[in-house]
Amino acid sequence: MKKLMMGLAAAFVATALLGNVGFAASKTLEVIKKRGALRCGVNPNTPGYAAVDSKGVYQGFDTDFCRAIAAAIQVDVKFFPLTGKERFPALQSGEVDMLSRRTTWTMSRDTRLGFQFAATTYYDGQGFIVRKNSGIKSAKDLDGATVCVATGTTTELNLADYFRKNNMKLKALTFESGDVVRSTYESKRCDAMTGDASSLAANKTIMKDPRAHMILPEIISKEPLAPLSRHGDNEFNDIIRWVINVIIIAEEKGVTQANVEQMAATSNDPEVQRMLGKSGSMGKDLGLDSKWAVRAIKAVGNYEELFEKHLGLETPLGLPRGYNRLWNKGGILFAPPIR
Repeated sequence: MKKLMMGLAAAFVATALLGNVGFAASKTLEVIKKRGALRCGVNPNTPGYAAVDSKGVYQGFDTDFCRAIAAAIQVDVKFFPLTGKERFPALQSGEVDMLSRRTTWTMSRDTRLGFQFAATTYYDGQGFIVRKNSGIKSAKDLDGATVCVATGTTTELNLADYFRKNNMKLKALTFESGDVVRSTYESKRCDAMTGDASSLAANKTIMKDPRAHMILPEIISKEPLAPLSRHGDNEFNDIIRWVINVIIIAEEKGVTQANVEQMAATSNDPEVQRMLGKSGSMGKDLGLDSKWAVRAIKAVGNYEELFEKHLGLETPLGLPRGYNRLWNKGGILFAPPIR
């Protein structure tokens, strides 16, 4: 009986401690509002996703999701450039409120590290880039190759797994900074560079001679990329998730950056009415006002507008929508319904 009582007491203490952690974490939204700014961790220099323009302003697909979330909350946004190694400690310590920096949603990150992913914003996969004159045409030609890779990423583990599974020899050169990975590859210390295929496309645009390099056809992993916040912070994570969802639904419903206010006033679509605050209590349910989604869409546009502006065929990256097309247009991108 004594052992049982001690066990119950220990369980009670643990539950209380976990409850306190959850209570503390749930204050993030309150802190953001009081601060007047959302602190968002992003990539240091990834064209199309997060890069500083000629005016010193961050531009990109990932940074615009942060802008949309800040607009929904009605605060400013501040960007914190973080390497793959820096990003998780920065989020755990509270230096940033969230990450929107090409982070793969995995089980260990979702459980062991104490993070909560919101929703996938980009479906990607890991690939390789090589010099065209190398004679390498396939990932299977990389047996015995030296490959540059960023440390502290799923990419590093995927690389080792792929070579081991295919009985290939590997020499991996690991670096904390993506810029160093790219410069080392360009200096010909590596036969190939590996990373998410879209990241390779971004890096290719800023190489000295982009035409001298090519991305190999193989995709060796699944990489669902998603923003994340801390565990126990359900109120704030709900806001991140549903801002992402309305940006996706806006494309499906034909709501754009230019017409969102008109659609809010005139649309007869019940889901659009709920989303844009004409009916229902969706804003109140999130702890926001009824126009939260209008502000988010007006700040950055719908998913198609975001993709085509930063990543699409008319940009330097020249990426097709692929899996990131809407579910009703041959892709796998969709959001839960607003009802």
